[in-house]
Amino acid sequence: MTDKLYYNSAYTHEWHTQITNRADKEDGTYVTLAETAFYPHGGGQPCDLGQIGGIAVLDVNLEDGEVWHKLERSPEQVDVDCALDWQRRFDHMQHHTGQHLLSAITLKLADAMTLSFHLGTDYATIDVAAESLRAEQLAAIEHEVNQQIYRNAPIHTSWVTAEEAARLPLVKQPSVTEDIRIVEIAGVEYNACGGTHVSATGEIGLIKLLKTEKVKGGTRIYFKCGSRALNEFTATQQVLTGLTTKLKTSRDELLERIEKMEQEQKLLQSELNAVKATNDDYYAQELLAAREGLVIAQVFEDKPLKDMQSLATKLTAEHEGLVLFASISEAKVVLAQNGQPPEWSAGPFFKGNLGAYQGKGGGSDKMAQAGFATSEDALAFYEFTKEQLGHH
Repeated sequence: MTDKLYYNSAYTHEWHTQITNRADKEDGTYVTLAETAFYPHGGGQPCDLGQIGGIAVLDVNLEDGEVWHKLERSPEQVDVDCALDWQRRFDHMQHHTGQHLLSAITLKLADAMTLSFHLGTDYATIDVAAESLRAEQLAAIEHEVNQQIYRNAPIHTSWVTAEEAARLPLVKQPSVTEDIRIVEIAGVEYNACGGTHVSATGEIGLIKLLKTEKVKGGTRIYFKCGSRALNEFTATQQVLTGLTTKLKTSRDELLERIEKMEQEQKLLQSELNAVKATNDDYYAQELLAAREGLVIAQVFEDKPLKDMQSLATKLTAEHEGLVLFASISEAKVVLAQNGQPPEWSAGPFFKGNLGAYQGKGGGSDKMAQAGFATSEDALAFYEFTKEQLGHH
């Protein structure tokens, strides 16, 4: 059985050992080691990566108590030098310990038990048993977890029996009855956990809560620790600096400046809509005067879909035939009618013919719209539809 070094010291990241077994499985080559510091998937924590004998480790799994390492290829030698991707491991240590601390403080301040933990490449989350958490609760939780980081409380791990575990103030009793590993954050909590952790809370660096969302009657808290939290702050600061520079304002006055811009934008949009409505009235009369039979058809260079729909609605209110529009820049086509002739239902016609032109869309009997991969496809469908309308 492999000696699991990650239990003895989470800081071991280089060592020499021997390959004890090899296996070619459907998805690749696997080996076991006499000693390993590679942590396998488990408890919400991803596996470690690195190298064995200079060959990349692609995955690590625990099967029947044995740690199997998936490699790019099988090493020729038995004696091998091993090395973890230390930056990845330490990031996992920061976030797993940060999760313990965050869960303990969330339970203490919001009476919300942690139900699950996920550590991804972009962010970490905990799902807690609370329908919602108020902004002031989240602010208090974030403040307290960082106070515990500044306190630099030591973190100890130990192995206990089921009887000993039952006497500890654990948040949740473990499901196993032997080989129970306890992680203690001094003065904060005891927790049964097999993951890798830092040796003191100060090494977490900082914890930043990012957002929350409702999930299955509970609340999901997104957070980042350590270097990820610092990188998040740096990226946010760059965006903020760019905005304040572009808008020629200070950070404190930024929201006020944006609100003023929004008001100006609404006023301009209102004025623009009025001008568009007037122009559409004139243009509609021109199209009505130039129509041939029951069909009004027009190709626009760059008219937005919403504007084509608005103009089509205006025309069908005054015209008993059909309106067909296409926009080259948007690669979109609109077909509208007011019920005359009754057999020309826009939506069913589009549904029955779009597939041949790689188009996607639909609509009601009176109006349908579709988008196409290219403007050539849109124009081809427009010409096909125009020809079909002309046969009526």
